[in-house]
Amino acid sequence: MRDAITVRAALIMLGVLLLQLGFALSYMGAFHAPKAHRVPVAVVAPAALEGSAVTRLNALPGTPLAATAVADRAQGRKRLLDRRADAVFLVDATGRTDTVLVASAGGPSASDAATKVVQVVDGKQGRRITVRDIRPPASGDSRGLSSFYLVLSWTIGGYLASSALSMATGSARPTLRRILVRLAAMVPYAFISGIGGAVIVGPVLDCLPGAFWELVGIGTLVVFASGAVGVALQSLLGTIGLGVTILIFTVLGNPSSGGVYPAALLPPFWRAIGQALPPGAGTTVVRNTVYFDGHATTGSLWVLGAWAFGGLVVAIGSAAVRHRRTRRTSVAPAT
Repeated sequence: MRDAITVRAALIMLGVLLLQLGFALSYMGAFHAPKAHRVPVAVVAPAALEGSAVTRLNALPGTPLAATAVADRAQGRKRLLDRRADAVFLVDATGRTDTVLVASAGGPSASDAATKVVQVVDGKQGRRITVRDIRPPASGDSRGLSSFYLVLSWTIGGYLASSALSMATGSARPTLRRILVRLAAMVPYAFISGIGGAVIVGPVLDCLPGAFWELVGIGTLVVFASGAVGVALQSLLGTIGLGVTILIFTVLGNPSSGGVYPAALLPPFWRAIGQALPPGAGTTVVRNTVYFDGHATTGSLWVLGAWAFGGLVVAIGSAAVRHRRTRRTSVAPAT
């Protein structure tokens, strides 16, 4: 046993086991019981009914909806397409059939949840609901998951590329020169990855048609951010850095990203961290760029930029500190 499995190998196996269990806990914890929580809904109703309609929706047990009154249908539609609401509830004062507007391209789970809640409320009052989808996903993106899977491939590709660069040199603690070369190598890799992803979801599969060059730019940023963080953590922590990278991007980032279930349907922990991590920010940017003319993407772009910049600073900074320490150690005996 001692000859076949070293202490270092045993510790690595322990780390893999913890990642495996963390993967199961994170994904099943996020997805096992999705429940609506403050799904944003715009309400359009006559003045006499507006207050009671909003109050009734906001007073539901468990607070599944966060209803806000808007002036008219046009304002409600604008709020829906600006990604400030997942549904618009149009109250018909003259009949018994109300209307719910949704944009399922933004993720059908939230709009479906809001619609079901409104249907239950109206059903208790003997009213009916008509659902109109004003922004459905593309024909090749039937469940609206292509954005999530595209960003998933970009993030995994980024940190695996950085890991490959680390393993190729066989250095757990790379020199400053090697760090600079690795970061420089991530730039063309990220750009080619962005083009490849945009080609696959556009001309090849027709999942996310249009916005080709915008997707190339987003993909380049996502892959470089993932790769830069991978380089930084492996420079700082050695082999353990790859495990930490997987923890951030895959174990925590993917289930909280809003790709499968939006934040309003996730438990509090995953809801809180999702848009602060690259998979969530990337999914939001891709989806809103393709389907909603880039609305509500500024914050997510800043998040991606912050991770990319942070990776650069940590990678170069840790290598520079090691470089100075090495020089001092080599100069002291000579002196």
